[in-house]
Amino acid sequence: MSERPPKIPQSVLVVIHSPALEVLLLERADRPGYWQSVTGSKERLDEPLVQTCIREVAEETGIVIGSEAVPMTNLVDWGLRNVYEIYPVWRHRYAAGVTHNTEHVFGLRVPRDTPIRLAPREHLQYVWLPWREAADRCFSPSNAEAVLMLPRFASRVPGEGA
Repeated sequence: MSERPPKIPQSVLVVIHSPALEVLLLERADRPGYWQSVTGSKERLDEPLVQTCIREVAEETGIVIGSEAVPMTNLVDWGLRNVYEIYPVWRHRYAAGVTHNTEHVFGLRVPRDTPIRLAPREHLQYVWLPWREAADRCFSPSNAEAVLMLPRFASRVPGEGA
């Protein structure tokens, strides 16, 4: 029986939103009542952050970045980095002594009617909410803060009216 390797303390946070700035939130399966955007850690140290986003969004929502409906240009690196203390309940997933994670924030614009297919081991349900309501629902302060920045960063998506 092999143990999983420790998680890499570098992750992405992907704020998935519609053109009308509705935000997709997911309820954690391991913590019912905890709502969040798509998040996930690098699988390898050399995995590019964009690849981490593509993989995590596909795994958690079924959305394929790079498809006709969701072109690569709709994924935007907001250039924000959050360094935060890893919640003690999740520290066992990391190497001994690792207490902080660096989270890289991205935005992803998708059509509001994009089909969502949740990973049942990770999430119980999803909801689309106006951005202010979504920020209020996020359990993570850094996630809430990122959602509150959505109006500023959404205009960076090519073809988005400003």
